[in-house]
Amino acid sequence: MNKKKVIKVLLFIIMFVIIATIVAYFIYEPINEWLAFYIACSGGVLSVNLIISIIFVNKNFKDKDRP
Repeated sequence: MNKKKVIKVLLFIIMFVIIATIVAYFIYEPINEWLAFYIACSGGVLSVNLIISIIFVNKNFKDKDRP
């Protein structure tokens, strides 16, 4: 896999996590406020970790095509 493909996959996963977090927050909010808050914070932490991994991929990932 080349660098651009890895970054696109990570961006897709980040978008999916953010959308799923928002949907889960609004589903669980009327049932249990603390559970909704926990799910939202967990999704936020996961998104931040994936963004940090994109930064490291940009910095350290080397394509086999380039010398």
